[in-house]
Amino acid sequence: MDETATRAQLAQFGHSLFARGFSVGSAGNISVRLADGYLMTPTNSSLGRLDPARLSKLDEDFRHIGGDPPSKEVFMHRATYRGRAAAGAPVGAVVHLHSTMATAVSCLPDVAPGNPIPPLTPYFVMRVGRSMPVVPYYRPGDAAMEPAIEAAARGARAMLLANHGPVVSGKTLTDAVYAAEELEEAAKLFLLLRGTTPRLLTAAQVEDLLATFS
Repeated sequence: MDETATRAQLAQFGHSLFARGFSVGSAGNISVRLADGYLMTPTNSSLGRLDPARLSKLDEDFRHIGGDPPSKEVFMHRATYRGRAAAGAPVGAVVHLHSTMATAVSCLPDVAPGNPIPPLTPYFVMRVGRSMPVVPYYRPGDAAMEPAIEAAARGARAMLLANHGPVVSGKTLTDAVYAAEELEEAAKLFLLLRGTTPRLLTAAQVEDLLATFS
């Protein structure tokens, strides 16, 4: 898509996520790669009321070159793009939300730090992958978390920021949004099943899904 269409798509996805409660107030931010840089949601903006013409534009080095000033968490997106590229899996978009269920999982002290949500459904594996690390807590907006996010992104498409929320990447903006939505549903299932012994997908089933749909 050209930049005009990408701007419109980003605003539409933002409105949809906000309307369904995946973000509240000015929480969350989204970015998408362009041929000559990136578009990003502006600082202190609501995903439900994005103006396509006022989206932040960044150059290839993530310097602000147009539109409103970008989210204070621009470093989070930069780290994710760089981490995925270093892993040989470059992505085209990053979605950071404060969605309720995924954020709830990020607050649990007794989950596996390398894979807090087990493989309950095939679509979770297909869209999120086999692992999803939990990045230790940092104050929101603290650029000191950038190396930790980049390191996590080298091995995973998605991560949870402890006591904060999910960061999800995808080949396209559509892929990233769908993965963020699937993560929220998987987190809901995981919380509903806490204290039980659910049937998980086997290692062979997970590998089959990744080989078939990667």
